[in-house]
Amino acid sequence: MALNNRYDFVMIFDVENGNPNGDPDAGNAPRMDVESGLGYVTDVCLKRKIRNYVELVKEGVPGYNILIKPDKPLNEKFAEAYRTENLETGKKGKNVDDVKKAREYICKNYFDVRAFGAVMSTGDDPCGIVRGPVQINFARSISPINALDITITRQAKTSEVRNQKSGDTEMGRKSIIPYALYRAEGYVSAALANKSTGLTEEDVELLWTSIINMFENDHSAARGKMCMRKLYVFKHDNVLGSCPSHILFDKITIQEKEGRIPRSLEDYVIQVDNNMPQGVEMIEKL
Repeated sequence: MALNNRYDFVMIFDVENGNPNGDPDAGNAPRMDVESGLGYVTDVCLKRKIRNYVELVKEGVPGYNILIKPDKPLNEKFAEAYRTENLETGKKGKNVDDVKKAREYICKNYFDVRAFGAVMSTGDDPCGIVRGPVQINFARSISPINALDITITRQAKTSEVRNQKSGDTEMGRKSIIPYALYRAEGYVSAALANKSTGLTEEDVELLWTSIINMFENDHSAARGKMCMRKLYVFKHDNVLGSCPSHILFDKITIQEKEGRIPRSLEDYVIQVDNNMPQGVEMIEKL
């Protein structure tokens, strides 16, 4: 079913005593804007969690495979599309019609390509480039983050040499944020979905469910306690939208309460202006 509505959305989540998105260039410390001190979480990280949830709840369901995951090389998946569609392989994209058919196969069978798009122009059997109708901005913390390096110990050694060298215990480090509240915005382009990937209304509903539950099956010692607190969806009454997205995003403001050191959601005030522009409906999903 074609999409008849454009959507914009705002998600608000928090972390307690954890690292929401480590930076490998900084010893895996929480990502931070060094000028403002605000923390951030990349779009790649957020999309990964959505992919993982979809794969978990739709495992084995046709049309809901996940392309971007470490099971086998992407070029092999592209070649598989050619073989399934009985297309000639090894032509490196010289047959434009075959590339188009292979791309349509990928979009039909892989949820993350229908949603986020993909660059699939590699290998001997390329499937072209798909621009995704669902895009998510970097999440940014409301307040500057306080990243702590916590000293930890380990008793189990990896080798006899290390056991002889370091005695009973070894010391290590763990980066955490005591508390931070993050906000991220996103978009669903109905026009692009209908023209390019075939994203459906059912897919969009699955997207909302995935966002709400993205942290529920992703808990780990490193990430601490992460919760999706709010999901606001702005539904336009047409394909192209009724107003610019930034006007809608400005309807939601978050302020830190004075005199408080933020350690929970209660230390913030979330305000929502329910006066929507004509042709836009706001839905509070969470």
